Amino acid sequence: MSVQDYDAVVALWQACPGVGLSSADSQESIARYLARNPGLSFVAENEEQLMGAVLSGHDGRRGYVHHLAVHPAYRRQGMGRALGGRCLAALADAGIQKCHLYVFAANQGGVAFWQNTGWTLRDDLFMMSYYTNNE
Repeated sequence: MSVQDYDAVVALWQACPGVGLSSADSQESIARYLARNPGLSFVAENEEQLMGAVLSGHDGRRGYVHHLAVHPAYRRQGMGRALGGRCLAALADAGIQKCHLYVFAANQGGVAFWQNTGWTLRDDLFMMSYYTNNE
């Protein structure tokens, strides 16, 4: 993925229920994320359109996957699994052995997808957020 993919990727994310976007997903923020995590985020496309996209990165010790989405016309063909697998392989190549992701509790399809691809649902943690700009 490159910043040149931004408009198409955001359109895909907006078309996929369960993907939550905020000001942290501005073009400037995504460009900064991609620059900080080169070669770890991916798109899948054919000649007609963007079929899928995923952001991935790490903090030096843990990996993170964000906003994996596949266009509805291309679901159930292994694309989501392939995009997630590319992220995990790239993170492993960077020396990252553990990866986390966030799924909205109401996104049962997303929870099921990740569990079916080998991820473990954890109920021993709470996610907490702090907003510096009153988001």
